[in-house]
Amino acid sequence: MPPIDEFGLPAGYRLKPDLELSPRETAARLERGEVVLIDCRREDERRIASIAGSIHVPLDRLGEWIEEAREAETNSETSIVVHCHHGVRSMQAVGLLQHAGFQHARSMAGGIDLWSVAVDPSIPRY
Repeated sequence: MPPIDEFGLPAGYRLKPDLELSPRETAARLERGEVVLIDCRREDERRIASIAGSIHVPLDRLGEWIEEAREAETNSETSIVVHCHHGVRSMQAVGLLQHAGFQHARSMAGGIDLWSVAVDPSIPRY
């Protein structure tokens, strides 16, 4: 992995602010209770490594979760951060969430892999 910059991103990474948060910003917002953190990986991946406080909603069940969130009166102002292994599936999830009206949904750049490098090295990399 390339060197990590002061934001916890690989040097030269171009963050897309309308779609992503860095792992360090995600950690800070999670600590302050400002975001709902969704893990969109498969169950077998979650057994290997997971972030405390995350909610497991596999990508293939995200549509159901969106309906449940609406029924629970979760609104479009709710800040949602989605993570996967490296950030590809979570970007797909953010596209679905934003299309459904959750404009504050973001992907955690680099996924749990970058989280384990930049935030919590006790989380195993796989």
